[in-house]
Amino acid sequence: QVQLVESGGGLVQAGGSLRLSCAASGRTFSSYAMGWFRQAPGKEREFVAAYRWSVGNTVYADSVKGRFTISGDNAKNTVYLQMNSLKPEDTAVYYCAADQSMAVLSTNPHYWGQGTQVTVTS
Repeated sequence: QVQLVESGGGLVQAGGSLRLSCAASGRTFSSYAMGWFRQAPGKEREFVAAYRWSVGNTVYADSVKGRFTISGDNAKNTVYLQMNSLKPEDTAVYYCAADQSMAVLSTNPHYWGQGTQVTVTS
């Protein structure tokens, strides 16, 4: 059974930083793509970033390019999202996701975590 467990959310002032972690278990993820989505109150869930284990390539939403960095630790089966220069509009529940396809991951991934709250105050 695949499990994705997020951690690292919290409350931070605008301009600050947070690092989210997503620990994956239940299968070998070396051939998978993993990523992050977020959902703000009253808005649809949106793609944030994706990372492919096997080649290390990354994809970002335009709204976070240059501020967020996604990375992975193969030994720990963990994906990170380093968020810098946070803005109030980054406030959302952040979800970890996984799928065998990078293309599918960015739209409709097969596996989801339970989410972690990020709140950025002005």
